[in-house]
Amino acid sequence: MPFAENDGVALHYEAVGSGPTVAFLNEVGYGAWLWGWQHAALAGPFEALVLDPRGTGRSDAPPGPYAVETLADDLEAVLREHGARRAHLVGAGLGGMVALDYARRYGRARSLVLLGTALDGGSVDAEALDAMGGRGPRSLSPCLSPDFVERQREVVEGIRSWRETDDAAPEARAAQAAAMLAFECDAPYEVTAPALVLHGADDPVVPPAAGEALAEALPRGRFQALPGRHLAFVEASRPANDAIVGFLESVE
Repeated sequence: MPFAENDGVALHYEAVGSGPTVAFLNEVGYGAWLWGWQHAALAGPFEALVLDPRGTGRSDAPPGPYAVETLADDLEAVLREHGARRAHLVGAGLGGMVALDYARRYGRARSLVLLGTALDGGSVDAEALDAMGGRGPRSLSPCLSPDFVERQREVVEGIRSWRETDDAAPEARAAQAAAMLAFECDAPYEVTAPALVLHGADDPVVPPAAGEALAEALPRGRFQALPGRHLAFVEASRPANDAIVGFLESVE
């Protein structure tokens, strides 16, 4: 079971497949289950690396506060330990912010795929983000459309089960949420890697306009809307995967 270490914090990660490395970066509080819809599509032509951010899964959960910059330093520790010279970064919400900060400060980022992400935490609806941290049906309302929940009941039950075992504890989730809300990318022009911004058309957590502004601010950014809410890449996984794989192949 591979681990890396940053400033005494043990960070668990796993990598499968061959080819260029793609590192997946989680949304606030969510475990590695979040990437179940993308992992199989990428592990093969690419090496899919999933890490548990501090406070989540098998990684250590030091007391807060956390910061996006610290989470980006954690990512560097993982990629360095794994021996990945370059990596494509796929991040959702907070994970997208981590990707932005990492790409600005480190030289390993080959490209960015940013899902439901904004340039700053001021664009995030704090009430909707807080609702996502619950465990009842309301917690998935900002993430998945009612139609998807109704049609895909087995999938939704699976998500609820995975969350119970894999998600961050309340204290660590609160520290991650605070890091997201405090983030500000004040120099997006320094993020020069190719970037694909995918955003749910009905996202109540990060408004689609914030995703469009993010793509416009990045020198090599491109925006694409997906049907769905904050986890549009789950409920519209096929078009999301087509977009991600096509983008990564074009970069390669």
